[in-house]
Amino acid sequence: MPAATQPVLILACGNTLRSDDGVGPWLAEWAAQRFPAQSDVRILAPLQWTPELAEDIALARAVLFVDCAINTAPGQLDLIPITPAPAQPGLATHHLGAPQLLSLAQQLYGAYPSAASLLTVGAGSTELGERFSPAVQAVLPSACSLLQDVVRDLISSTAPLYSA
Repeated sequence: MPAATQPVLILACGNTLRSDDGVGPWLAEWAAQRFPAQSDVRILAPLQWTPELAEDIALARAVLFVDCAINTAPGQLDLIPITPAPAQPGLATHHLGAPQLLSLAQQLYGAYPSAASLLTVGAGSTELGERFSPAVQAVLPSACSLLQDVVRDLISSTAPLYSA
């Protein structure tokens, strides 16, 4: 396994055509403007998290997963540390959660980031549409500020990779 080449990976997901589900890609685009390509940040924003992302995760020193949450109050911001957790038998492998992706990175590449967190924004609507609900619109400045603070903290961290 090669040494970590990207100190911080922002891995957002969501569908920009499903209202608040697009908050992950929106925050990823915002982050791309704040942390230019020459910085120590790599940003990916696929429609969903798939097994193919395990290599990117294994190469990162830290990862911040960003997504909407349908099981929390609309506009609620949550930032939780995560650790690897294997996928449950019978789950679809074309879409994995953040803990399962960390586990897959460890299984396939023998490493996962030393710091991993999940930033979620509670969704008020995932109906077809390209506009955020009022609750998500209201929390976007706070979400941007939190994302920026977390990424800056992760950039300054020099913790080594966990290895298998």
